[in-house]
Amino acid sequence: REWTMKTSIVLLLCISVFPGFSQGRVVREDETGFAECNVFFPGQVPPEGFTEPFHVKICQQYNKEPRFATLYSTKDKIPLYSAFKFTKPAQSEEESWLVEPQIDDPENDLHEMVHEADIGGTVANLGSNQALTSDYVGSGYERGLLNPSLLNEEDFQVATYTLTNAVPLSPALSKSWHRDLGKVVEQALTPHCSKMDHLYLLAGAIPSSVQVKGKVSVPESLWLAACCDAPEGWSLGLVKKINDENSLADLTVRELEKQLLPGVHLFKGHCGEDKQSQEKREAVLQAVSQIRSGEQVGTSNNQETKESGWVRRVAGIIATPFIKLLELLIYIFVELVKFVFYFLWLVVKRVVGTILDGVYSLWNGMVSYLKAVSMVLISIPYDVGRVIINIFLGFLQIVQDVVSLTYRILSIPVGFVLHLAAFPYHSICAIPSVLKDMATGIGGTFSLVIDATAAVLHGFCYLAGHIVKRVVPKGSSDD
Repeated sequence: REWTMKTSIVLLLCISVFPGFSQGRVVREDETGFAECNVFFPGQVPPEGFTEPFHVKICQQYNKEPRFATLYSTKDKIPLYSAFKFTKPAQSEEESWLVEPQIDDPENDLHEMVHEADIGGTVANLGSNQALTSDYVGSGYERGLLNPSLLNEEDFQVATYTLTNAVPLSPALSKSWHRDLGKVVEQALTPHCSKMDHLYLLAGAIPSSVQVKGKVSVPESLWLAACCDAPEGWSLGLVKKINDENSLADLTVRELEKQLLPGVHLFKGHCGEDKQSQEKREAVLQAVSQIRSGEQVGTSNNQETKESGWVRRVAGIIATPFIKLLELLIYIFVELVKFVFYFLWLVVKRVVGTILDGVYSLWNGMVSYLKAVSMVLISIPYDVGRVIINIFLGFLQIVQDVVSLTYRILSIPVGFVLHLAAFPYHSICAIPSVLKDMATGIGGTFSLVIDATAAVLHGFCYLAGHIVKRVVPKGSSDD
């Protein structure tokens, strides 16, 4: 069953249509195929639920290599989150701000972030969908990085200085956010994730109605979501309010998702929330609490506070071995108890699971067998009737063909014989008609001759009479 589950998950990942990032190109939420930046998400599945048409995803590339992933709001002109992994801290380099050309000009040939000063007039509608440096000049706000440069190395650090990774922050808040983020990641998160490359970070901002120069939204709060999907995994959420630069509230990822858009899921399967190690999570929360309290102490300029801090530090150094030994003993005891309960639970689970699987398989087999038998029994009368009908139709077709062939064979000689037998009858019966026609012809000829002779004589008589009338005088006409 475990193998089947894993195979199903792999197949779902292979065939599912999930949005991604690639080539520094901007893609809409419903587009697929941009998977180069999916390495920055647990299970290579980006957050779900950001479905607005103005939400675009960017695979932030520099020197043709993916550095981190960003979900950008072209409406608010700020990133909603940046996804990255902690590499190693590096010295901050000189700021050289970059922009993403394809947010404003999708048909442009520039497929990765470029320096804003080098664009010139090569990008159409520059600034229509993203913030520019000019939007921050004289506003009183800094370009605060969601993915801080101090948590990245070299090329990764250079790539963070893109305006699609920046939100408007006051100088004090920007400094506080980056300081808190650096300490939390380095001191609380990475030490408690057994595999550092399995630590996934999402740094985001929640837009407000306040805008810089009527264009760029100022966040109402900043947040961080962390997921360690190593064997002993855990997840954590942190929120910093804009109106309180010293605030840093911890909460679960589910609680953090409720503060974002409805239906948002930041990590696949909530980063295995049901299988998380509570001990690890409590250790992370304790470290975060220590960082939070340490910051408050550090803000005091009281010399007495500094001295008490040194005393606590020395006492901590002395007590650390004993504390670690006690923690080790407690850890061993807890692990033994966990192992015993886990072993008993595993045995019970296997036994009950085997019994239930056997019963389920037997039931499925019986149902399948009865279903197959029923279908066969139902199909027998239908198949027999269909065969009988086909045989009868075939027999009728044969009879029809034989009759048709016989008729065609017999129709030739029968017609010839009938015509031959009828010839004398038609010949003899035609003699009276021929004689009649001959007699009629002879009689007509004789009558024609008589008529012609009579006509000639009548003509001569008429002519003679006419001549006599002309020659003989009128007086003697009576004689």
